[in-house]
Amino acid sequence: MTFDTMRFRQIHLDFHTSEKIDQIAQSFEPEAFAQTLEQAAVDSVTLFARCHHGMIYYDTRFEHARHPGLTRDLLGEQIEAVHKRGIRAPIYISVGLDEHMARRHPECIELSPEGRLQGAPPLKAGWRKLCLNSAYIDYVFEQTAEVLQRYPVDGLFFDIVSQRECCCGRCLQGMDDAGLDPEDPEQRREWSRRVVDRYRSRQSALVREYNKECTIFYNAGHVGPQTRSSLDAYTHLELESLPTASWGYDHFPLTVRYARKLGMPYLGMTGKFQKSWADFGGFKPQVALEYDCFSALAHGARCSVGDQLHPNGALDPATYDLIAGVYRSVAAKEPWCIGARPLTEIAVVTPEALGLEDARVDSSARGAMRLLQEAHYQFDVVDFEMDWDAYRLLVLPDKILLNEEHAQRVAEYIERGGCVLASHTSGLRPDRQGFALDHFGVEYLGESEYSPDYLEAKGPLADQVRPTQHVMYDRGVRVRANGESEALAIVWEPYFNRSWRHFTSHFHSPPHQPTDDPGAVRRGNCIYFAHPVFASYGRHGAEAVRQMLLNAVAILLPDPLIQVGAPSTAQVSVTRQEMKGRTVVHLLHYIPEARYSELNLVVERIPLHNVNVALSLPEAPTNVYLAPGNEPVPWEYDKERVHVTLERVDGHAMIVFE
Repeated sequence: MTFDTMRFRQIHLDFHTSEKIDQIAQSFEPEAFAQTLEQAAVDSVTLFARCHHGMIYYDTRFEHARHPGLTRDLLGEQIEAVHKRGIRAPIYISVGLDEHMARRHPECIELSPEGRLQGAPPLKAGWRKLCLNSAYIDYVFEQTAEVLQRYPVDGLFFDIVSQRECCCGRCLQGMDDAGLDPEDPEQRREWSRRVVDRYRSRQSALVREYNKECTIFYNAGHVGPQTRSSLDAYTHLELESLPTASWGYDHFPLTVRYARKLGMPYLGMTGKFQKSWADFGGFKPQVALEYDCFSALAHGARCSVGDQLHPNGALDPATYDLIAGVYRSVAAKEPWCIGARPLTEIAVVTPEALGLEDARVDSSARGAMRLLQEAHYQFDVVDFEMDWDAYRLLVLPDKILLNEEHAQRVAEYIERGGCVLASHTSGLRPDRQGFALDHFGVEYLGESEYSPDYLEAKGPLADQVRPTQHVMYDRGVRVRANGESEALAIVWEPYFNRSWRHFTSHFHSPPHQPTDDPGAVRRGNCIYFAHPVFASYGRHGAEAVRQMLLNAVAILLPDPLIQVGAPSTAQVSVTRQEMKGRTVVHLLHYIPEARYSELNLVVERIPLHNVNVALSLPEAPTNVYLAPGNEPVPWEYDKERVHVTLERVDGHAMIVFE
């Protein structure tokens, strides 16, 4: 698969079905199944060979695992029906979860360092997690080979390809043989990484013995730097990210900005569900599904919508009416998305590159993403193995510790003229005893004694910041500026830290006196903040922190690629179709709201009016219009930027500059 041949309108059709349900697929009609997909503008559907329950849905030699309620070759009939209509049909195989095999072979279940079998406890509904280093994997290989021998395989989707810190007998012996210490948590994690990488490599080699062309993807619910070590086992990336489930609305925009730099075709996978997988009868609003899919297009991705097939085998008409309402729009927009590559000028180094993430969506990376996205900057998320030369600004959010090699990379980037915005412990050596490079113009003095303390902005950092001391809710570090540096903010101490010994009023004590410590420093083309300002902004949303950070970005990047007169709730992406000579600006205005106690959700479009856009282009375009309707847009060119005004943006607008 190449990026340009990857299908745009995919369905991931779950079929995790208990063996306790009988009469499986009794309502399945091949022609009706394929026709429903075709009418919903679907061009690819992932179908099930084996599910988390361990049930197999085709005529298999593994009779013990064939679903006892199945009387037909469901997978084979599905593939034949959709292929007749030109719909692609990758095949799903569950790997890390197989409840049937977990019961037959409990010795293959992952064992925690504390001696607990990993997964659901005995009296709770759920699956047990199988060890990828166990004899069970031989069964995975054999069953995969059977699928490849029996069917025309377009692709394979292997799910739950992950490994915890397993201490089963085979893993203990494997660690010992590899010279790893099982008593060391980091070495256990290293062993888990090796187990997963070895499995992926062996699995892909087996697939290629039977099929040289089919696509291969390994799912672990997230794509990040940990995917790199076995990237050659993949053909493409599928970014599972159901925003109304545990992923949230910040996961996809952060993850896609990293995944698109790995050089592979990629798609964004959301769900039709109101909440999460297997939410039968739960439907998200169509505008929410629009937002998920149009966001994928704006980031250069293809679309995948998750659904779950009813045990009776019939697709739900209401589900595909919902999907059709979005996928027909996606189909109309595809010509302006084929071959489109995002244009960016800022790189955010992800804490995941160092294993320092504090959640699925790291707090510091999330804050940086929020800040830049709200201000309509064009940026990627990167690690230390990627090329940074094309970026004008490098952001090191809060905790990017630098070993000698990484410090050298940052120093070389700065010396070539690149700008750096860093904060808190970013730039420190891994031992946290001092900075790994002197380009920030500060000396590390240790953790701040007071928290909260206060920051008073100075000079250009004070633009549009109220002239007072602003509370910094999260503890910073103390630094001393050298003579070549300019202090852009000073730290104020409170009277004291709040404790049982002394406190005042309801919250923290007010600012008491200024210190000699700078809270923000500029040296050359670098700006450094002493507080974890990105995580703080993401957590607390303080207006002063936001404005100081935006001022810092503006100092370092005074002439951004695009300027948009729209509220911070608008999302802006710029892509380039080089072969067509087009630059496309995507404007989205769908607002995920915390309207409900259990989830955030997009519930309506809120139109924007009279939106001014100024796009930097090296020469005047010959044509500017809205896609897909080819509606002309009046424009002016001032030798640097093309200026347009859109009278109305209703959800998603694509401005094409040819």
